[in-house]
Amino acid sequence: MRDKDDAPAGTIAGPSRRAVMKLAGASTLAAGAATPALAATADDASAALAFPRGFFWGGATSAYQIEGAWNEDGKGPSIWDRFTHMPGKIRNGDTGDTALDHYRRFKDDVQSIKALGIKTYRFSISWPRLFPDGAGEPNAKGLDFYDRLTDELLANGITPFATLYHWDLPQALQDRVGGWESRDTAEAFADYAGFVGEKLSDRIGHFITINEFSTFVDLGYGRGAHAPGLKLPLPRLNQVRHNALLGHGLAVAAPRAQAKSDIRIGLAENIAACVPVVETAEHAAAAEHATRELNAGCLTAILEGRYTNAFLASAGADAPKFTPEDMKTISAPIDFVGLNIYSPKYVRAVDAAPGYEVVAFANSHPRTASSWQYIGPEALYWGPRHVHKIWNVGAILISENGCGTSDMLAVDGTVYDTDRVMFLRANLSALQRATAEGIPVRGYLVWSLFDNFEWTDGYAVRFGVIHVDYPNLIRAPKLSASYYSEVIRRNAVV
Repeated sequence: MRDKDDAPAGTIAGPSRRAVMKLAGASTLAAGAATPALAATADDASAALAFPRGFFWGGATSAYQIEGAWNEDGKGPSIWDRFTHMPGKIRNGDTGDTALDHYRRFKDDVQSIKALGIKTYRFSISWPRLFPDGAGEPNAKGLDFYDRLTDELLANGITPFATLYHWDLPQALQDRVGGWESRDTAEAFADYAGFVGEKLSDRIGHFITINEFSTFVDLGYGRGAHAPGLKLPLPRLNQVRHNALLGHGLAVAAPRAQAKSDIRIGLAENIAACVPVVETAEHAAAAEHATRELNAGCLTAILEGRYTNAFLASAGADAPKFTPEDMKTISAPIDFVGLNIYSPKYVRAVDAAPGYEVVAFANSHPRTASSWQYIGPEALYWGPRHVHKIWNVGAILISENGCGTSDMLAVDGTVYDTDRVMFLRANLSALQRATAEGIPVRGYLVWSLFDNFEWTDGYAVRFGVIHVDYPNLIRAPKLSASYYSEVIRRNAVV
């Protein structure tokens, strides 16, 4: 992490329209920063469950999952465009061709976000919408879309957080150099990131380089379950992982070099959030150690600038090839760490090396409608706690947290998603415990604002607090939206 002072507050004589909008949406994730109040102070009844003043409340989406317009206005195909068009890859043959048609409906969607009281919106920029071939000449119409979206958010008092890579790699790079198997892709990513920094940093002050390294690497290049659908042998798979980390490091430097104003850059990783099976000093220490080692291939390497001895020993001859200069680039100082947390990984202490053991979930352990998602709200406490303690991280953002459900419309047209309300209340209670203990969690972004395309599940599982009727794409807030709005209003668990 790097320490940075807040930009000085105040007004500037004769500012441009964009400067005014940037100031209206300005905020910071800097450690210990004084941030503008985004919600009312909790009342006395909920003061014990209050979050710090200035806590970020927001929501997240990604380009492929909501935008649609997959081949319009000069956009090139992504690996997900190719993958979803292959028979048998996605449940019910669903694709993101139309998705939520956010590309056309973004103004209405911004109003839906605003109506919830949300002040922070994390979205992703589609790399092939800006660079259809992955590099070369930018697509002016693609940039225009993100210009208009950014301006619309700021005009409505919503701070934009832009993710540079949320898995939609330009298919041209996959075809030409093998995607993330090649260092050329890491360098192309840096060029794209620098372009975004140059063009949007006058209004966007927060950027996330890459979303969930471990997910898109392991599922996309290892198991073949996600785009591009490859099953690489371990030496090549570990090199893909390393090249993605290198791309992150290069994409930290490039936007800063091109930025027109001060920006803050971080990442979003779906960490192994290790929870002690019983809260004792022994099990807690084992869970902390497990957090470092089970995240060694990505987050640990970024925050420490090296692969752990245990990781390299386990990989053996399959370890990635790298140089000291690579690791220096990968560990470039970042301003915040985003944690995507959906499930716990329960850990117990053992006498034998490595000193911990992951405990399998019981057969009857509760899950959501997503078969992969086991419920364990304690992860929202232990995940940030471990990250702060192990690496002295000064600013943490819960960049994603939510649950998949099988929502049903009631006769009055409302979705009474009591399961999601229960999930949010339990998870936010655990997170509030972390902030009450001084763990520097600066904000929370619910996944997701809208029901959307959920990768291999297609549209069968819903994560949104806003319901989408897919045949006509009509949006309507669920019960969970009302709950989340009240949390934001009180700045406390309710």
